[in-house]
Amino acid sequence: MNEITVPEAQETALLETHRKLGAKVIEFGGWLMPVQYRGIIEEHRAVRERAGLFDLSHMGELFIEGPSAGDALAAAVVSDPRTLSIGRAQYSMLCAEDGGIIDDLIIYRLAEQRFLVVANAGNAAIVSEALADRLEGWDAVLDDRSMATSLVAIQGPAAAGVLQPLTDVALDGLRYYAIAEGRVAGIPALVARTGYTGEDGFEVFVEWDRGPDTWQAIAGAGRAAAVIPCGLGARDTLRLEAGMPLYGNELDRATNPFEAGLGRVVKLDKAGGFVGRGALATVAAEGVSKRLIALAITGRGIARHGYPVWREARATGVVTSGTQSPTLGRPIAMAYVRPGDGEPGTILAVDVRDQPVAAEVVTLPFYRRPH
Repeated sequence: MNEITVPEAQETALLETHRKLGAKVIEFGGWLMPVQYRGIIEEHRAVRERAGLFDLSHMGELFIEGPSAGDALAAAVVSDPRTLSIGRAQYSMLCAEDGGIIDDLIIYRLAEQRFLVVANAGNAAIVSEALADRLEGWDAVLDDRSMATSLVAIQGPAAAGVLQPLTDVALDGLRYYAIAEGRVAGIPALVARTGYTGEDGFEVFVEWDRGPDTWQAIAGAGRAAAVIPCGLGARDTLRLEAGMPLYGNELDRATNPFEAGLGRVVKLDKAGGFVGRGALATVAAEGVSKRLIALAITGRGIARHGYPVWREARATGVVTSGTQSPTLGRPIAMAYVRPGDGEPGTILAVDVRDQPVAAEVVTLPFYRRPH
């Protein structure tokens, strides 16, 4: 009998730091990552009220550079990175020829001919390979620095006040979805005003072995503001409240951007076309077969990933993500349903342990930070 070889999970440069802090570590996306420290609810509330510190070093960092870098990327993804000013970012997706989502991405323009593509951990190698293939024939090169980059994020209303004394980047002038090169605690870094929590915050890219020093510096600066370390558990509840999709839940190869409510990202008319354009143009013209919706659970029970959704006696879809919202104090969920069953105000039912639980279709996001 042939033995099946299971690849070992990767470790970030911060794994020992997490263990010393008492983190519960799990395998996620091929990496050993902290899921929680003090508890998901406490960490979630810290981000909403003050700030939390995250290790995101499992994410993929792919640098694309060359005279044709912008055109090559535009032909590879659904958005148009050529429209970015230097120092700005855009949300994007890499799609297959049939329009299915390979991964969702953030693309930063670092210079006229240099871009940074950040991919999800579990898809980083797939994205790297796909981009390398799609760059063939273009005057552009791909430098996959995923295993050479540590990524530390501080998220929450206190984030700017904690980070500013540590960095020479003027955070007041750094807009949302913008990036700047500078130093953090004397360490060369790229500082981006991006995040996955629904709060203001920053993501700090540094060389791999400088990750622990960066973490310690930000943690020390945040002590007076009661900033605490946060794991993937809180990151998930935070992003769900903010209505942000998660690959493997809301996004996958069997789903296209229009079904996910992200058609605005797709630039069908951009010069040169892109992989998947034909299929996505057809969807845009003919409509979708399913629709991503938000559900406020009005009955007793928590909707979880994979639970069936009904409209009266007819099956209509499935829950993609669900939790008890720490901020709102009630169960919330996202689900895919038939297009006609997704209008706000529609009453549906989620099958929770073989019991129908009432749920109302509402608009996303569930939570929007005060300005």
